[in-house]
Amino acid sequence: MHAITITEPGGPEALVWSEVPDPVPGEGEVLIEVVASAVNRADVVQRQGFYDPPPGASPYPGLECSGRIAALGPGVSGWAVGDEVCALLAGGGYAQKVCVPAGQLLPVPDGMDVVTAACLPEVTATVWSNVFMVAHLRPGETFLVHGGGSGIGTMAVQLAKAVGARVAVTAGSADKLEACRALGADILIDYREQDFVEELHKVTGGVGADVVLDIVGAKYLARNVDALAVNGRLVIIGLQGGRKAELDLGALLTKRAAVMGTSLRGRPLAEKAAIIAAVREHVWPLVAGGRVRPVVDRTMPMSEAAEAHRVMEQSAHVGKILLTA
Repeated sequence: MHAITITEPGGPEALVWSEVPDPVPGEGEVLIEVVASAVNRADVVQRQGFYDPPPGASPYPGLECSGRIAALGPGVSGWAVGDEVCALLAGGGYAQKVCVPAGQLLPVPDGMDVVTAACLPEVTATVWSNVFMVAHLRPGETFLVHGGGSGIGTMAVQLAKAVGARVAVTAGSADKLEACRALGADILIDYREQDFVEELHKVTGGVGADVVLDIVGAKYLARNVDALAVNGRLVIIGLQGGRKAELDLGALLTKRAAVMGTSLRGRPLAEKAAIIAAVREHVWPLVAGGRVRPVVDRTMPMSEAAEAHRVMEQSAHVGKILLTA
């Protein structure tokens, strides 16, 4: 088969479409013939040499895919060869075939084509696990998501609105903010021109956000705490703005707030399976019913993954970038 390999850490040119050995499913795994994968920010960080796959995972980038089951490993039940599926991966999505634990499989949602389904596993698992399983966003609460035009952001807006939350977003252009508005966002903040803490307090009468989902990290830490309401919850899932920052614990204590950091890729298989089961129960009906939809910016051949990474690094996209095998 062919897969995108990383010759050595570096720029997009480090991604090379190469012939590699076919994977063989182990105990509890299935082999997927990949139809499509999607680009995530973590893939860029891996390419740069800062985010190695967990032990035993495929060395190729790609944290999600869609396709058809080509073979079942020992001990797998409930799935059959030929089933159309999408899957959460620890790596290997940028390839023509990939093995994945059966607990990380999802059926292609009713009414959706198999290519588009590649958009769903990583963003739905990330948003549902963090916003709802960790931060416990509730109907009527105010939710702030940074990077509203990203794959994570566009999904977070829709899921938060689906449960009855008030949604605020930050984004860096009028086009991205308009896309968020079309998805249901109530409060639109251009982070290049506006201070998100001031704008959020202005709109909420000084109350702030009950839940903040942050991809920036250190650069936004203090301001995110300032933006929180009393009993607010800040969930950090990215480090685009750095790893280290000072925090005024007095501000945190005064607000009786919580700061949580999570990652998905390195979690134990049982935890990933539990998240996928929750996504299938809570999110899949919303997708099948048309209340939640993936936002596809563009679709490119997988062999052109380097160009897809350039697009992502330029932040020139809204939603997901798909790669077809």
